Amino acid sequence: MRQRLAIIAVAAILAGCQMLPPMDTGTRRIEIREVTPETPQEPGRVPRRVAFSEAEYHALPTQGTARLSGQLFYEAPSGRIYGRHETVAIAPVTAYSAEAAEQALAGRAVERADPRAQAYTHRVRTDGEGRFEASQLPPGDFYVSGSVTLPDGRRGPLILHQVRLRNGQTTRVNLRR
Repeated sequence: MRQRLAIIAVAAILAGCQMLPPMDTGTRRIEIREVTPETPQEPGRVPRRVAFSEAEYHALPTQGTARLSGQLFYEAPSGRIYGRHETVAIAPVTAYSAEAAEQALAGRAVERADPRAQAYTHRVRTDGEGRFEASQLPPGDFYVSGSVTLPDGRRGPLILHQVRLRNGQTTRVNLRR
């Protein structure tokens, strides 16, 4: 531990030093820059601040006998618009997914989820009246989300609810806004 602290301290001290121009010795100067891979930012999405926690996801159950059913619709001034043939996502509540949910409720989308997190997200399609059903879900707390295609072709706002699923029980949720 002391060795790590010493290395970090030396690195911090050296980071503040200026590089002097090389003396003309007839040798070529080679510039070395540290390059860090960056995820290209998608337009309209904010960067994630919470890192994916493999340990948190690994502790989640992956199988179960819980069922979830419901209906997806948007209450427009002109009347109810059903989420016909839309995707409903069922994601476990974690620190990582909570950040995305918080941003979604504020009207912002975060950058796409880590593929390891996506592996824990269940997806189902709605029928022609916005109804959906998912079975064999693990127990636990989940965010259930979806959006409706509006008559003008635009996507409606994300509709998100938090539910608790229990083995052997069916939970019903109406995704409406």
